[in-house]
Amino acid sequence: MAYELLIVDDEQKVLDFVRPFLEEEGYAVRTAANGREALRIARELKPDLIVLDWMMPQMNGLEVCTELRKFSDAGIIMLTARTEEADKLVGLEIGADDYMTKPFSLRELAARIRSVLRRVRKQEEHPEPQLLQRGGLTISHAEYRVWRGDEELLLTPTEYKLLTTLADRPGVVYSRLQLLQLALPDDLLNDERTVDAHISRLRKKVEEDPAHPVYIQTVYGFGYRFSLPGKESL
Repeated sequence: MAYELLIVDDEQKVLDFVRPFLEEEGYAVRTAANGREALRIARELKPDLIVLDWMMPQMNGLEVCTELRKFSDAGIIMLTARTEEADKLVGLEIGADDYMTKPFSLRELAARIRSVLRRVRKQEEHPEPQLLQRGGLTISHAEYRVWRGDEELLLTPTEYKLLTTLADRPGVVYSRLQLLQLALPDDLLNDERTVDAHISRLRKKVEEDPAHPVYIQTVYGFGYRFSLPGKESL
């Protein structure tokens, strides 16, 4: 079954440029010309991945991404003409999985789509049911789901991969480079600072008080580790 993609851009020439190429790559592709249309289609279609333009009138890509993350765990790639690193980190912090600047090549876009989709895959890699209990968190590898107590958390593919990498080995300190290699091996940005952006957003979901994290702790000068309440390591 083909992956479902949603391409969102207010420039029709971009949609006409991207859609046939991705269909030739074997994807089922829908398009939207504005943010409100994108949200409507995303609710109906439940796409596996969304390519989302940043600079759109009325409702920009950041606003759309924020709304998407309230109901969708689809992979999101932001497209933008903005090149500042701060802009890239803002996109990642609100829930995007990757970031591309315009102009871009179709081959690079296809590579980034494949990269994010590899993080989206769920039960193929874990065919047997597995539950991991870590303090008040419950992680189902088979179902690609996470709960804090009775509340199910909506994580992006990247956030889920980072969480499970850390939680599988509580107490082990991972450098940012190690997390890139283990949790985001196909990340074409290859920028250690993107890990900080994803960790920041992940904390907002799994921690009761993200400013004073219990589970995902910073080890200053080294990186991050997963700890259980009341324990330095396990």
